[in-house]
Amino acid sequence: MVYSMTGYGKGNLVLHGKDITVEVKSVNHRYFEYSSRMSRFFNFLDDKIKKEIQGMIARGKVEVSLMIRAVETSETKVEPDLLLAKSYYDALQTLSDSLGLPNNADILSISRMDGVLTQVKNEEDAETLWNDVKTVLHLAMEEFLAMRRAEGEKLYRDVMDRLTVIENIVKNIEADAPDRVDAYRERLYKKLQNILQDKQIDDARILTEAAIFADKVAVDEETTRLHSHISQYRRYLASNEPIGRKLDFLTQELNRETNTIGSKSNDLAITGMVVEIKTEIEKIREQIQNIE
Repeated sequence: MVYSMTGYGKGNLVLHGKDITVEVKSVNHRYFEYSSRMSRFFNFLDDKIKKEIQGMIARGKVEVSLMIRAVETSETKVEPDLLLAKSYYDALQTLSDSLGLPNNADILSISRMDGVLTQVKNEEDAETLWNDVKTVLHLAMEEFLAMRRAEGEKLYRDVMDRLTVIENIVKNIEADAPDRVDAYRERLYKKLQNILQDKQIDDARILTEAAIFADKVAVDEETTRLHSHISQYRRYLASNEPIGRKLDFLTQELNRETNTIGSKSNDLAITGMVVEIKTEIEKIREQIQNIE
């Protein structure tokens, strides 16, 4: 199964009074790179999220967005300072007694006095919150991985088609190789006929020169290796492991063997086929840049 490094997924659930939304997106990258956007109150979850994602994918530049909003209960609560409130009341009563005035203090007026009521953030159950976030994260990752699979399938089909094209061109090069040697021997024979005219032509020398030429332009080792690389390419594409780096190496090998064939060839037809192969290899190289 081939996976693209491009993907997007979103998960959203209301759990334990909190509306949790997780978004995950990625683009191609040589290695695994992670970044996130979330409230500083939830930074303690960041490393857990990173490890969870890293256990599911091998490569890609990943960005995660986490949003948590309370929907059933407030994230803060109000607590009274009873000792302070009683102290205020006692002070007012002392003032009332001293001045001979009625003490008109009531709950509302005392509650407005500085420090009597304070807002306190509710204590989070860190484990419960992480389990809830992880549940939503996995929803996002399901969508995220599904998109990467779909994109990977397109890349797989395109690369496989191009490998077939290359393979067929290599077969044509192999089929043309014997004819090139025969044509060279014939040209050499006619050239010597023109030079020597009525003199005897040494057929053994002609055969020797043709053999030397055949050895110089022989590309059977290169075409054999190309077939081997193509077969290995297909095996990697059929595997369930991250293969992007392996394919990058094999693409370099395909290009190396093709360049060697081009350097040995003095035939326009072979040169043209080499150019076709290199064009397909370059298109493959562009595609595998996005394969995990």
